[in-house]
Amino acid sequence: MVSRSYSNLLDLASGEFPSSSFTRMTRQIPRIMTVAGIISDIDDDRSESVCSDISSSSVQHDRLIIVANQLPIKAHRKTDGSRGYTFSWDENSLLLQLKDGLGDEDIDVIYVGCLKEDIHPNEQDEVSQTLLETFKCVPTFLPLELFTRFYHGFCKQHLWPLFHYMLPLSPDLGGRFNRSLWQAYVSVNKIFADRIMEVINPEDDFVWIHDYHLMVLPTFLRKRFNRVKLGFFLHSPFPSSEIYKTLPVRDELLRALLNSDLIGFHTFDYARHFLSCCSRLLGISYESKRGYISLEYYGRTVTIKILPVGIHMNQLQSVLNLPETESKVSELVNQFQNQGKTMLLGVDDLDIFKGISLKLLAMEQLLIQHPEWQGKVVLVQIANPARGTGKDVKEVKTESYSTVKRINATFGRPGYEPVILIDEPLKFYERVAYYVVAECCLVTAVRDGMNLIPYEYVISRQGNERLDKVLGLQPSTPKKSMLVVSEFIGCSPSLSGAIRVNPWNIDAVADAMDCALELSEAEKQLRHEKHYKYVSSHDVGYWAHSFFQDLERTCKDHVRRRCWGIGFGLSFRVVALDLNFRKLSMEHIVSAYKRTTTRAILLDYDGTLMPQSSIDKSPSSKTIEMLNTLCRDKNNMVFVVSAKSRETLVEWFDDCDKLGLAAEHGCFLRLKRDEEWETCVQIEECGWKQNARPVMTLYTETTDGSTIEDKETAMVWSYEDADPDFGTCQAKELLDHLESVLANEPVTVKRGQSCVEVKPQGVSKGLVAKRLLTTMHDRGMIPDFVLCIGDDRSDEDMFEVITSSVASGELISPKAEVFACTVGNKPSKAKYYLDDTVEIGRLMQGLASVSEQSVNVFAFE
Repeated sequence: MVSRSYSNLLDLASGEFPSSSFTRMTRQIPRIMTVAGIISDIDDDRSESVCSDISSSSVQHDRLIIVANQLPIKAHRKTDGSRGYTFSWDENSLLLQLKDGLGDEDIDVIYVGCLKEDIHPNEQDEVSQTLLETFKCVPTFLPLELFTRFYHGFCKQHLWPLFHYMLPLSPDLGGRFNRSLWQAYVSVNKIFADRIMEVINPEDDFVWIHDYHLMVLPTFLRKRFNRVKLGFFLHSPFPSSEIYKTLPVRDELLRALLNSDLIGFHTFDYARHFLSCCSRLLGISYESKRGYISLEYYGRTVTIKILPVGIHMNQLQSVLNLPETESKVSELVNQFQNQGKTMLLGVDDLDIFKGISLKLLAMEQLLIQHPEWQGKVVLVQIANPARGTGKDVKEVKTESYSTVKRINATFGRPGYEPVILIDEPLKFYERVAYYVVAECCLVTAVRDGMNLIPYEYVISRQGNERLDKVLGLQPSTPKKSMLVVSEFIGCSPSLSGAIRVNPWNIDAVADAMDCALELSEAEKQLRHEKHYKYVSSHDVGYWAHSFFQDLERTCKDHVRRRCWGIGFGLSFRVVALDLNFRKLSMEHIVSAYKRTTTRAILLDYDGTLMPQSSIDKSPSSKTIEMLNTLCRDKNNMVFVVSAKSRETLVEWFDDCDKLGLAAEHGCFLRLKRDEEWETCVQIEECGWKQNARPVMTLYTETTDGSTIEDKETAMVWSYEDADPDFGTCQAKELLDHLESVLANEPVTVKRGQSCVEVKPQGVSKGLVAKRLLTTMHDRGMIPDFVLCIGDDRSDEDMFEVITSSVASGELISPKAEVFACTVGNKPSKAKYYLDDTVEIGRLMQGLASVSEQSVNVFAFE
C-alpha cells in the first residue's frame, strides 16, 4: 500500500498542486525529495518557492535521519470511544535520549521506524500524518506476517543467536538458515529504504542506522544515492570470524555494512572481529592513521568507530528526585537494612544469554562455601520479560524457578529467603530504588552487546541529599558501590574498578561475591568514585555527539569525489574517485599512442603483468610475444621493472632481445639483452645478511606459510600463503625487529604487499624511471608518450619521478601524453587506474596490435 505522503510526492512529480495536509507537513520538514535528484522547499505560495529555497539555505540546520526497528513512540488506542490513537514519546528509548548530545538548536532530527502497535491499513495514512507533523516521525508499516518472518524469524532465530556465539548445530540451538526468512529480512530493509527516500535530501542530510535489524539497508540507500552520508551503529556483539563464517549470507551482510561511511561498535573486540571478517572473507585490510581505523572500499573510506553507549544522566537523576523513588527506597531499607540483611542485586532480561541460572548457582555456592553469610545476604533477581519468544525462554524460566526454589528450601528460614525472584515488570523508579539500596550489583551475562545496568547502578548509588537521609547517611559521607561483571559484556572494559568474572566459573563468581562484600569501605568508595567519574562524563549525549562528529568528518570529502555504482543486488557498491583520478580509457590511450613517435613504457611485473595469486610466476608465451611486438616498434623503449633477481628475469625474458630489464627494484638495470647489467647505486658488502637471516628464519619457523627469498642485494620475507591476520601481526613484529638489528647498516627495511623486504639504501623503482628518461634524453629522444603501470607502494616512486619530470619539462616534452596508471582503485600518485591484470593485458595487447600494424606498414614500404 502506498502511503499518502508518498502519493503526494508522486503528485508533485506530475506537476499537481499538493494538498493542504502535505503543506502543513512540510513546515515541519522543509526539505523534501520530490523527484530523484531534485530537492525543493515547498511553500504555500508556489510563486515564492525559488526565493524561499535560496533564503532558507543560510539558516537551515543539519538534518539527521535516525533509523531503527522501532520508533521512540508509545501508541495507545483512544479510550473515549472515538477512533484513532494517542501518541507520546517513549522516554526510555535510546533514540530519543541521544538527541541531547546533538543539540536541538543545531540539528533537526527525523525518526524512521516501526510502531509497536499494529495499525490497520485504513488508519495508516492518518497515523503517518499525525506522527510526521507532531513528532517528526516517519512510521514504517509492515504486514504482520512479514514482520513475524523478519523480526521473530531471521533477526531472532538467525542473527541474534549467531551474534551471541550460538551456532545452529541442531534445530533446537538457534535456527537453521531459512532462505525465505532471509528474503523477508531483505524485503523489510527495502521498505525502510523507500520510507527514507520520501523525506531525505540526499546531498545534505545525514542518516544514522541502528542495529542488526537493518544491516542491508545501507546498500539500498547507497544504490539510490551514491553520496549519501550514512552511519551505522551495531548495538549487539559482532562474533569472531570463525563463528560469522558459518552464516550463508555472510558476504552480503559485510558488503552492505561497508556501504556505510561510519560503522560503530561498543568495544574494540567487536570491531576487531568485524575487521577480521573483512580481511578473511573479502580480502580488505584496514589501517590505523592518526587515531582512526579505516578501510578502503572501492575508493571510499569506511571509518570504524569504537565507543560504548552511555546512559541518560538527566533522566536518571530526575527519577532519583521523584517522591515515589524516595518512598520505595524507604520501603526497601525497612525490608533489608533494618533487618540486618545485605542486598545483592541482579537485573536481567529473561533470556538464555543473561546468565541468570549461573548467577543463582554462584549464590548457592557462596552460601555453601561461606556459611557466615547465611541469614545475612539476599540476592534480589529482577527478571525482565524476554524480548523474544520460544522454547529457550521457557527453559530459562523453568530452570530459574527450580533453582530459586531449591536454594530457598536449603538455606531459607523463617523471615529469611536467600533469593527473591521478581519476574513481573517493574516501573523504572522501582528498579532505581533497588539500585540505591543494593550493596553490590551482579551482571553475569554469558554474552551481551553493551548492558547499561552497571552504569545505572553507579549513578543511582551516588544518590542525592533526600535519599541520603532515607539511607541514614551524612551529606559528607563518601558514596560507595561494588560491581561484579562478566568479562563477556560490552561495558566490562570501561569499568576498570569492577570485579570481572568468567560467569561459567561458578566458584570464581562466588568468590567475587564474597570479595565484594568483604572489601573495606575505603576501597568500595575509591572504586565507586572511579566509575562515577567515567559514567557521568560518558553519557548518551557524549556518545551521540562523538558519533555524529565523526560522521561529519568522514563525509566531508563526498563532494570532491566522482561516484558511480557497480554490481547487482546486495553485491552493489559505489566506486568513488578523486576528481583528477579516473579509469584509463582504451580509446584515449590508443589514440595518443597512434599520434606519438617517441614512447617510454615502464611496466611492473608481479601484480601488473602477472596476477599476484598465480603460483607459476613465469610469463606466458602470449606475454612474451606482446612485449616483443612492442619492442620491435622503433618508436618504443620498453622496460619491465621487477623485484625479482637478475637470474630470474634473464631466464624468463631471454627471448626478448630489445626489452629493458630492471631487477631487485632497480638495483640492477639492463637496456637490452646484449648489453651488460649496470648498478643504479653503489652496492656495499652484504654482510648485513648474516644478521638479518637468523631473524627472518625465526619468523619463518613460527609463521606457517611464510618463506624467505634471498636475492643478490636484498632479502624478502613473504607471508602471502600464511594466515592473513597472523601474517600481518608477524610482519609488524619482524619489521621492528629488523630495524633494530640493522640500525647501523646501509639498508632500509620496508613493508610491501604481503612481505617485508630489506634492500640497500637509495634503491627504488624511481631510479629506473629516471635512468630511462635520461638515456632517451641523451640520445636526443624526448618522449612525447609515457606509460607507467604498477600495482604497489614500490611503484609509487616511478609515478612520482614521471609527474615531477612533466612539471619541470626537462626530460619529457611539455605536450607529452603521460599515463601513470595503478592497478586497482586505491590512493595513488598515479592519475589513472585499471581494475586488474586482465584489463592491463587487454590494454597492452591493444597497443601491441597498433605497433604491429605500423611495423608491417613500414616493412611493406
